[in-house]
Amino acid sequence: MAGSSNVNLPPGFRFYPTDEELVVHFLRRKATLLPCHPDVIPDLDLYSFDPWELEGKALGEGNQWYYFSRRTQNRITNNGYWKVVGADEPINATKNGRKIGIKKCLVFYIGEAPGGSKTNWIMHEYRLPEGASSSSRSKTTGKAKIDYSKWVVCRVYEQSCGGNNDANTELSCLDEVFLSLDDLDEISLPN
Repeated sequence: MAGSSNVNLPPGFRFYPTDEELVVHFLRRKATLLPCHPDVIPDLDLYSFDPWELEGKALGEGNQWYYFSRRTQNRITNNGYWKVVGADEPINATKNGRKIGIKKCLVFYIGEAPGGSKTNWIMHEYRLPEGASSSSRSKTTGKAKIDYSKWVVCRVYEQSCGGNNDANTELSCLDEVFLSLDDLDEISLPN
């Protein structure tokens, strides 16, 4: 696997988890201090790295990188920032439809907020719903334990030029023009 030289997995192993699998089998286990088998997703301080620096640091599969990070409002890196786009999306269990997680979509901009240049780098940040895991005080020491509910698992990828992450689907020129219309507010037209 590209970018995961510290992981010893059998040949042919592919890591393409669904949103539900990321939340249930990885994030929930991390938040409750249970071991993950195999333990393949590393912990990273997301905001120490620009997205193109994730190669070799995060678990890479194809054009996607996965890692755990602490949840924070400060999403600024050395060369840019991650901007939230759209509303949070609930992740529901397929068996009973119960809400098990929340997905936030972010886009990377080069430069300083609120300006900057939009890039093709996309991040899906998954977190547990409020109250899913909480900190508590140790009965023996009286000290607060670390609140592991603040963990997130992130999937980062570079979107193709046409705005479609599926490499097998090509967009027509008209489709690409239509998709670019949402950026019209950034274009200044002559009077």
